[in-house]
Amino acid sequence: MFLDEPSAGLDPVTSGKLDELILKIKESFGTTIILVSHEVPSILRVADFCVYLDSDTGRMGAYAPPKDFLSPVAHAKAHAFFTLARIS
Repeated sequence: MFLDEPSAGLDPVTSGKLDELILKIKESFGTTIILVSHEVPSILRVADFCVYLDSDTGRMGAYAPPKDFLSPVAHAKAHAFFTLARIS
């Protein structure tokens, strides 16, 4: 299943419910889901692996489980994206 910014424009509660639905579909049917998103909380909740696309080079900048990008030793640009976008 391909999802392109599925939670864009949604309030946080509805976005969370959508994340739950995505996880339920993934677990119930064993569905592979490719999700394009800039919503870091959603990425951290639903993604097993993440590809960070580097806008400066137009190439894949990093590939890892999303929580790996929270580490300061992670790919610098991916780390900045994940940590600067988070709301603590």
